[in-house]
Amino acid sequence: MCYNYLMKKILLSGVKPTGRPHIGNYFGAMKQFVDLLNSGDYDCYFFIADYHALNFIQNADEMRQNTLDLAIDYLAIGLDPKKATLFKQSDISAHTELSCIFDTIVTMPYLMRAHAYKDAVAKNKEINVGTFNYPVLMAADILLYDTDVVPVGQDQKQHVEYARDIAQKFNSIFGETFKLPEPLIIEGVATVPGIDGRKMSKSYNNTIPLFAMRDEILKAVMGIVTDSGDVNSDGIPKNVYTIHKLFKPESELKGLYDTNKGKYQTLKESLIEDIDAFIKPLRERRAELAKDEKRMVEILKDGAVKANEKANKKLVEVKRAIGVIH
Repeated sequence: MCYNYLMKKILLSGVKPTGRPHIGNYFGAMKQFVDLLNSGDYDCYFFIADYHALNFIQNADEMRQNTLDLAIDYLAIGLDPKKATLFKQSDISAHTELSCIFDTIVTMPYLMRAHAYKDAVAKNKEINVGTFNYPVLMAADILLYDTDVVPVGQDQKQHVEYARDIAQKFNSIFGETFKLPEPLIIEGVATVPGIDGRKMSKSYNNTIPLFAMRDEILKAVMGIVTDSGDVNSDGIPKNVYTIHKLFKPESELKGLYDTNKGKYQTLKESLIEDIDAFIKPLRERRAELAKDEKRMVEILKDGAVKANEKANKKLVEVKRAIGVIH
């Protein structure tokens, strides 16, 4: 049994604590994390990327609360801290130390190819060093744990490519030290539309919160766009239907939508019932977990102990490779 555990591939993923998750976060990533953990095929490390979030959140109380909330969110959706290592990025000093080492071999033109940097430039934003250096810290996050796979969406594949490139460059200069991680792109994970038809995103203010109360669900669903451009030739409102498919099989939806063509309020009312039926047990479990904040803090501390052991072992290997320790 122990031998099989040691042979498991290492899976790692980090999430920024930037506010309440929505159903797009859940169906696009969070659910997959729990499914991958429960598959038994991976030794899973999930971290709260609070240093990455510092580029966006610069209020101590907000950061503390968001970090705690994210830990509660993950437990509420079924992530078992006895099976996975759940920890805060900031509790593992090796992340920033390795990033500093990588800074000496990564060039500025290379970092200027990053999507986040180019997007900020296109929007004429004043770019801080944290945003510019984001791919280097992310590479350190990934490579510290001898990670085999990183579950990402197609639009995030570049993050893993940066980690691979930096690992290869380090290995070519200082000798074989880092394993090359692979992106794990889950097939069939669709982009969840927001209530305005664009990708569901907090930045667009078009979300349905994952742990929403019923009145929040009602308000959000009734706000889903159903104008003529959103309705297909069969009279089905695309945004409503695409979201509905997340909560009920298409085989069960066909009769409902055939019977109620053009009756958008009726279809939205049905969607409200199905979303609330799905969210209610998650919402109740989350409320129960939130009563014991001390337990959440202890879970993160326990995760940090295991993560530190693995990360520091790799950092010692790196320091030997570059010659700063014997």
